[in-house]
Amino acid sequence: MRAEAGEGVTVVVATKYVSVEDLGALADAGVDVVGENRAQDLAEKHARWGDRFRWHFIGHLQSRKATTVNELCELCHSLSSESAAAKLTIPALVEVNLSGEESKSGVTPEQLPALLAAYADVRGLMTMPPFTDDPEQSRPYFRRLRELAQEHGLRELSMGTSQDWRVAVEEGATYIRVGAGIFRPAE
Repeated sequence: MRAEAGEGVTVVVATKYVSVEDLGALADAGVDVVGENRAQDLAEKHARWGDRFRWHFIGHLQSRKATTVNELCELCHSLSSESAAAKLTIPALVEVNLSGEESKSGVTPEQLPALLAAYADVRGLMTMPPFTDDPEQSRPYFRRLRELAQEHGLRELSMGTSQDWRVAVEEGATYIRVGAGIFRPAE
């Protein structure tokens, strides 16, 4: 997938459902960047695999978990509150909830300027569109995120998962998060 993703796009392999032992297969396959959703799992996996991977945090960031993320990760994809911003010390992407889904984290586009003002080391934005079997349905969300990033002078975009990463790349993604597409059994 690395070659297909394109120049300037980092593939972040989501390890939410990958056991500590199974990370060895990713290491053997040459995976460089992994993204973890839970701080506790991040600590356990990092204790075993440490410097073998570049670690990103891609789950909902709670302020009480920021210390773990600060110590172990090079980038947080999910900054969405001023309380977490007050405790974060690494570069971050602000999560923007463009779909308005209550089940998703993130700030609204209207709340974005305040969070950008609250944290100096924001590198870009992240979003999760509504799940769909048709990747084209994600395009308007990815396009809007790119527009928001441009409006605020931000260059990094974390958008796209296993089912819609190609569309995300076409819309300017610099990070894509894949997991199911790698770990799903071949049909």
